[in-house]
Amino acid sequence: MEIKKAIISAAIIWIIGVTAYILSYFVVIMDNPELQGNLVLIITLVPSTFLGIKFYYKNGTHTNGFKLGVFMFLVTFCLDALITVPLFIIPAGGNHLSFFTDPWFWLIGLEYILLVGIYAAFRLKY
Repeated sequence: MEIKKAIISAAIIWIIGVTAYILSYFVVIMDNPELQGNLVLIITLVPSTFLGIKFYYKNGTHTNGFKLGVFMFLVTFCLDALITVPLFIIPAGGNHLSFFTDPWFWLIGLEYILLVGIYAAFRLKY
């Protein structure tokens, strides 16, 4: 695994995801802004993950996609703990515990890992 490329790929995905989540609060479509933000993030995660993974595999790297997905999710976890929660969640009245125990966080994390793994499986097969 190319650690530096994996971290950069995860950061690209994280930046797009956090931006989409925050921007979703400015366009009110649903009564529940948190649910709306999570749904926007679930949708946005598909193209952003493919963009980040395309960057990672650009030079013909061969890495197990599910291991890469777990590593990239851990990078995202760290970015959320160090940046997202202090800058956006705590000022809104939340905390690290509420953020990381939210089932949506883990559902989105599972989607992230599966998307990376599936993309890698198709890329390496074809």
